[in-house]
Amino acid sequence: MAAAAARVVMVVAVLCGGAVATAAAQGASGVRATYHYYRPAENNWDLGAPAVSAYCATWDADKPLSWRMKYGWTAFCGPAGPTGQDACGRCIQVTNTATGDEITARIVDQCANGGLDLDWDTVFTKIDTDGQGYQNGHLIVNYQFVDCGDN
Repeated sequence: MAAAAARVVMVVAVLCGGAVATAAAQGASGVRATYHYYRPAENNWDLGAPAVSAYCATWDADKPLSWRMKYGWTAFCGPAGPTGQDACGRCIQVTNTATGDEITARIVDQCANGGLDLDWDTVFTKIDTDGQGYQNGHLIVNYQFVDCGDN
């Protein structure tokens, strides 16, 4: 009986460990990523109104300048991962599937296109190294939530 109970505990532990790994590794493949002109440098990296008016400004506009400048910006409405306020301030690693170029971006806004809306200056142009994203009006990307390293 004790051996059977030990096996049940082991199975539960393995299953829970798998669930944690899956939750920690949120992302999606083959996602459409358009571009948006946030112009963070021109707007002094200010998420608020009137220049940017990003959704996440409510929670993140008072973050230190170093925090706001650490990564390029993106709006997030992807098929997998947290949404709304829960996505604000989180980071994703974005990979252009055509070139393999990748970059880490900070979520500062939400969107409605079902994917990502990458800042033109700080994210989109950095991974559109063959110019096809600009020609097509979008990139096809994979994204993965990653630790921003802000702790």
